[in-house]
Amino acid sequence: MTDSSSDLWVFGYGSLMWRPGFDSAENLPALLHGFSRSLCIYSHVYRGTPELPGLVLGLNSGGFCHGQAFRVSAGHKAPVLDYLREREQVSGVYLEKYLPVELADGRQIEALVYVADPLHVQYAGGLTAQAMAALVGHAHGQAGPNCDYVINTVRHLQVMDIRDELLEAVLQLLPPARL
Repeated sequence: MTDSSSDLWVFGYGSLMWRPGFDSAENLPALLHGFSRSLCIYSHVYRGTPELPGLVLGLNSGGFCHGQAFRVSAGHKAPVLDYLREREQVSGVYLEKYLPVELADGRQIEALVYVADPLHVQYAGGLTAQAMAALVGHAHGQAGPNCDYVINTVRHLQVMDIRDELLEAVLQLLPPARL
């Protein structure tokens, strides 16, 4: 982790890409090696409830993940960290890590990344696209319908020229009334 006088980089791979919730001094497409994006977290708050959980993205070990990196100036670092911890650590399902990330312009930086904890009770690894779509299609939480989360993420990735075949397959399996 960097000291408080340095800027903070944050790597987003899901809703942080299209709704970061904080101002950044710079943001660029980025690549994280060693982890892959997956709908592997049961959402009990933002996109579902404990009774009818939704699914949100997490990072599983292995592979790589295209996303967005946001640079937060040192003067705004503390409130952004507070905000991210409140948002991402609501249930403790994510592990907060600082990992090497490659920016689209070739720079190598260290970024704050939220990685799925496979030992957490809300971890939902290994679901099929059909099982994911069934959960996503019926869930609704404090931030709205779960299908909106998947739709917004897929659209943002497409704008960035990034294909995520699993997310696109889940989207295709959602009932037409949900799209």
